[in-house]
Order: sequence, then C-alpha cells, then structure tokens
Amino acid sequence: MTRFCYLLVIGWFWLPLMSHAAPVPAAQLSVEQQQWLAQHPELRVGLVLQAPYAKFDQRLQQLSGANVELMKWLAQALNVELRWRNYPDLAHLEAAARAGEIDLVPGLTQTPAGLRLWLFSDPYMRVPQLVVGERNGNGAVDLERLDSQTRVAVRMPSATAEFLRSSYPGLNLQGVPLERQALQLLLSQQATYAVIDEAQLSRLSVEPEFAGLAVVGDIGLPQLLRVATRRDWPQLAGIVERGLHAIPARDMEQLHARWLQPKYPHLGPSPGFWQNLSLLIGAVLLACMAIVYWQRRQQTALERALLSAREDIALRVASAEALRLTQFSIDQSPVGILWVNWDSHVRYANQAAEHMLGCAPGAVLERPLSDFEPGLTMDRWLGLWKRARASEDGAQRFESQCVRADGSTFPADITLSFLRFQAAEYLVVYLNDITERRRVQAALQESDARLQGIAANVPGLVFRLERSLLTGELDFPYISEGSESLAGFSPATLRKREVGLRSLVHPDDKADYHRVQDLALDSDSDWAWQGRIVTRDGQQRWAEIKAITRRLGDGTVVWDGIVWDISESKRIELELDSSRGQLRELSAHLESVREEEKARIAREVHDELGQMLTVLKLETSMCELAYADLDPGLRERLNSMKKLIAQLFQLVRDVATALRPPILDAGISSAIEWQAQRFEARTQIPCLVQVPEHLPPLSAAKEVGLFRILQEALTNVMRHAQAQTVELTLSIEQQSLCLTISDDGLGFVPATGRPTSFGLVGMRERVLMLGGTLSLHSVPGEGTTLNVRVPLVQPSK
Repeated sequence: MTRFCYLLVIGWFWLPLMSHAAPVPAAQLSVEQQQWLAQHPELRVGLVLQAPYAKFDQRLQQLSGANVELMKWLAQALNVELRWRNYPDLAHLEAAARAGEIDLVPGLTQTPAGLRLWLFSDPYMRVPQLVVGERNGNGAVDLERLDSQTRVAVRMPSATAEFLRSSYPGLNLQGVPLERQALQLLLSQQATYAVIDEAQLSRLSVEPEFAGLAVVGDIGLPQLLRVATRRDWPQLAGIVERGLHAIPARDMEQLHARWLQPKYPHLGPSPGFWQNLSLLIGAVLLACMAIVYWQRRQQTALERALLSAREDIALRVASAEALRLTQFSIDQSPVGILWVNWDSHVRYANQAAEHMLGCAPGAVLERPLSDFEPGLTMDRWLGLWKRARASEDGAQRFESQCVRADGSTFPADITLSFLRFQAAEYLVVYLNDITERRRVQAALQESDARLQGIAANVPGLVFRLERSLLTGELDFPYISEGSESLAGFSPATLRKREVGLRSLVHPDDKADYHRVQDLALDSDSDWAWQGRIVTRDGQQRWAEIKAITRRLGDGTVVWDGIVWDISESKRIELELDSSRGQLRELSAHLESVREEEKARIAREVHDELGQMLTVLKLETSMCELAYADLDPGLRERLNSMKKLIAQLFQLVRDVATALRPPILDAGISSAIEWQAQRFEARTQIPCLVQVPEHLPPLSAAKEVGLFRILQEALTNVMRHAQAQTVELTLSIEQQSLCLTISDDGLGFVPATGRPTSFGLVGMRERVLMLGGTLSLHSVPGEGTTLNVRVPLVQPSK
C-alpha cells in the first residue's frame, strides 16, 4: 500500500511536466499573417496576478499559472517572443491597454464594455460556478428545490449573484466580499452552501481548513475565458485564433485539470478514528465467527458462487457482444454521428460521418465543427449547447451547407441531442446528406408546377376526390382554379367537406347525381354524369363530370376527374332534339295524311270507278242482248269489251287494296295472316304465322304502321334474303305489342350494310313515331331477325 501511494505521488508530480513538455504544433497561418508576425516578432502580454491564473514567485523570479502556460504554448505555436507585464487588478491592466503598453491579455471574459477596448477570441477554457457543501452531505444539490431557510453564501457584487437572483428567486442569498469568507461561513454553519468559481476553489481547497468541503453541484453559468487583443490590430486577433485552434483539445483539458480543478489535501485521523477502528475490529470478529459457523456449508455456497460467477461471466460476455454489435451498428450506420464537446471539437466520428465529410479515418477528431460548417461560429455553438443542456430531452434540428475536405459543399440535415457519458457532457450531432432529397423535392415541385399549369389551362374544373382507408371519409385534396370561372366559388370553398361538388348540382338533378356518384363510390368504379349546376350568382349551367378511379399503394381510393361547361353544346343538342322531334311529328303527320289520302283514294277508286265500271258492264251486256244477233262480229267485240272490263275491275280492286287493304278493318292479326298468304302466293316461300286470338283494341295509326313495317320487311326478304322460310310472330309482352319477322336467308353484317338502306330507315322512323323500338340481328349465313316493340298505351308527353 505504501509503495502504491509512492508511485501515485510520483505520477501526479510527473504528469504536469510530461504534459508541459509535449510539443505544440505550429499554427497554419496565411502568407499575410506570417508577414505581419515577421514585422512584430515580440508581443507584450498583460497579466493580472491572480492565482491560479497567474502568480509571481519572488524567490525564483518566475511567473506561473494557467494563463502563463497557455501564452507560452501560443508563443511556441506562433514562433514569437513574449514580454510580460504584470498588474494587480483589471483596472490597472485596462489603463495600461488604453496607454498602448500591452498587445494581448489572456483569461478575460467578454463584456459589452470590454468589446470597446479589445477584440476577443473564441473561448479556450470553461470555468464552472460550483456549489460547495460539507463532505458528509447527501450528494448532489438541486438549487430549485432549496427553500428560503437554506442560506447560500456568494460573493457580492458579482455576475454570479445576479444570475442566482434571476434564475432562482426562492434562494436565500448571503453576500460576502471574498470567496474565502463564503467558505468560512459554510464551515461555521452560518450558511448551508457556498457558490464559488472552480479557479478560486482550486486555490483554496489545498488549505487544511477547507478539507472537509466538497463540490455538490453546478449552477450552469460557466465563465468562458478568452484571449483579448488590441482592437486596432485585427490581424493579431486572427493570428491568435489560429494559434488557439492549433493547440490540441486534450492539452487544454490537462491544463484545466492541472491548474483549476480543486485538489483536496489528505485527511488525517479524525477524533472518531479509534471508535471506527474498534467497530471495524468488532465487525471482523463477527465475520470470523460467521465464517466458522458456516464452514460446513462453505462447499455448497462456493458451488453456488461458482455457478453464479459462470452466469455472470456469460452475462458479461453477452453484454460485451451486445456492446460490440452496438458499436458495429453505429460505425456502419448510414447516418453520420459526431460526439462534440462544449468547445465544438469532435471527440468521436463514425465511418459514415468521415465518408460524408470526405476525410480519412481519424482526420475528423479534435477538429472544430466550424471547419465543416463555417456558419457554426463559437458563439452560435455555445447558444446551441445551452439550449440543448437546458432541455436535455428535446432535439434541435436544422438544415445547413456543410464543407467537405476537398472544399465542395453539400446540403445536410443536422440534428443535435444532448448526452452525458462517464461524467462528461457532449452534443451528439447526426448528419444526413439530403442532396438526393433536395433533388427529389425540386423534381416534385417542377412536376407540381407543370400539373398546376396544365390544370389552369384546362377549360373546366379539375379535381381529385379521395376516400380515407381508415375512416371512409371523402375529401377533395385538390380543386383547380377553374372553379372560379365555372361556378364562381374558390377552390378552398369547394374543398370543404360540407360543400364539395354536390352543392353545385341543381335541386331537380340532385337525385340522379347522387345515384350515379354513390354507385361509383360503392363499387370503386369510374363515373360520368351530365346535368345542371347552379353558379354562385344563381345562373344555371349544363355541366358534364367524368372521373377515373385508381387505388394508391396504401389502399386509398382516388377519383381524378374534370368538370366542364357544356351549356352551349347542350343547347345545340336540345335544339337538335327539338328539331328532330318536330321533324318526326311532321313526318308522322304527313304519314297520317298520306294514309288518310290513300284510304280516301281507295274508297273513291273502289266506289266511284267500280260503279262506273259496273254500269259500263251492264250497258255492254244490254248491247249484246239487243244487237249481237244483227252482226256476228259485234258479239265477238262485245265479249272482248267484257273481258277488258273484268280486268279493269281486278285492277281497280288491286289499286284500292294497295292503297289501303280492307282487311285492316278486321284487325292487325287478320291483316298479318292475309299479307302472309299473298307473300306465299307471290314468292312461293312458306310463311309461318303466329298471332294471338284476342288483342286489345289498337289505334288505326298503330295498325297501319305495323302493317306497313311488315310489308317493307317482307319486300326486303323477297329482294335480298334468298330465304327458304319466313316466320311471323305477334305477341304481347309487358304492356307492349311485339312483332318479330325472321328468315333463314343469307343474312348480312348490320354495321357494314348498305348505308343508304332507306327501307330500314323508314321502318325505324315509323317505330319511333309509334313510341316503340326496333332491333335488328343478322349474321351472315344464319338469317335475319327483325323485332318491333310498340307500347299498347301511348305514353304521355
């Protein structure tokens, strides 16, 4: 034990010397800075003699302290000579600076007043303000939980006291002029805690008087030490900044530990030493008795211990393996990870961060973050550090431009997270190269702008309707600006769930619109609708809506559609329909007039001409009786005249029948059977007829229309079909009269048939005039079927 203590003392003695002897790398200065140093080979350094920053040994006539050692390192890095100027306090030093007697001063804190006199470097050392209490206390102290009965000694006036008043208004502060008096109040139990900076505590803690004290907390207001240079020499400020960056961060930590961290003396025997020793001896005796008592069970306990040790070893091996896998995962992570200390120097970097920054393995360590992100100055970094340390659980995230080792830049997503590890504090910096994301965002923005331009030029309203996969709610995520010109409503108004496209539909057309849209929404299918809409100013317009459905990757159903104004085309269509209706009514009227005229002519031909022919036949017979015997040639001539009169009778009957068959007066069934018999007699083609026995009464127009359609159809069969058999069927189906004409002839392709088939056109027009429908089915080589369906009751207009 004595040898170990001896080696520990030797190590503690040699550690500062070894650290001091470590070479300091030269600063990387520009050509202009090197020329300036060549013109100023000697710099005057001002020091405030205050331990442990700077003190003068009268016996050795030598300066020492943290600031003295730092300036020697800086002089070695810059290759300059230093001339020391000592002052008792800061006021004398500032007076000397105003007189131009000094060039730079280490260990100053940046203040608004000091900025008028000096140029300050980035902080090179962080001196915390510590909370000191008795060594036998209860551990760390949280100042926010202290009540007003707990006295806290602090030097007043000072910035520390002002910070405690503003940050912890509930504290009972007791002011003292010196730090020593604050510690003495603590020892005399007139105060429970004392607040003192780390440097003064390092100076006072070596005294045996304060050996029983210990650090129990940190108020979170560190003193940041900087190097101040003459304000009229800005070149010197940049040179000092380069020199400070050239000093390794590890050397700065050793300098802080050697001069500023408290060093408590070895404690001697206390008054209760012998009592504690007696208790220890008694405990040893009891332990020996317990060992003897449990000797017989030692083997079993040892086996259990060995088993437990094996399990513990296995657990440690598993933990080590998990730690190795964790380290491997961090190293192989595609996200760049940096551990950075409060001075912004990197302490750890994974492979992704090194690759992202274009650095060799290990080249990122001990470098400040400003080398990779120029905008991250020391003051900005300290602000980020304070916010992260205050929140601890909240990450800070921002985007920036980072610089690679070759000078190229790349956009990065930076996330900062506070971390405590082995009594040290870090900010973990996560780097993500977002070059590809920026490219994709730019492409999406360009595509969106192109889509917006296309939608803006479409003569109508472009929309997207989405149905949520979870809730089933319908929303309009997009409606183009064409809604203003079409309906007078802005896209934002129509996108509201309670408005939508349904609110534009005319009240009389809403039922049809809901039917079409609900059917499409239920079946996830395309939908189309035509109807009237009402604009914002109450104007009615005809609109057509067409939407195409598709399903996204997450299952959401989307309808992409367009709404355009068809009022003009609808007006033309309605006018055309009206014109067609008028033409059809005119045609029906002409057909009716023609049939009536045919019937009148048939009656006149049958009645008038028949009577005249009858009288002529009687007169010829009278002539034959009276004069035939007088001249043998006269009888022959009269017989010839009678034959001509008979033929004329048949011709008159045929003309009257052609104009209007009298069989129509007996009903359409009889007319169909009569026409079939005439067709068979004329063409020698068998004609099969099926008609019902009883038919409801039909109007003369329907009977004549069906008969004329039958005549035209049989004429087409006779001319073109080359059929062997014809079937005629008349039936009643669902309040309609159906006439079917089928043949087994050649057939044809209706789509490629004769475009000038006026017979089929005439039949179709007749059916339309009767309010019915006509369908034609024909296959080449399989015959033709004509189906006519006429309602029994005329629909109301």
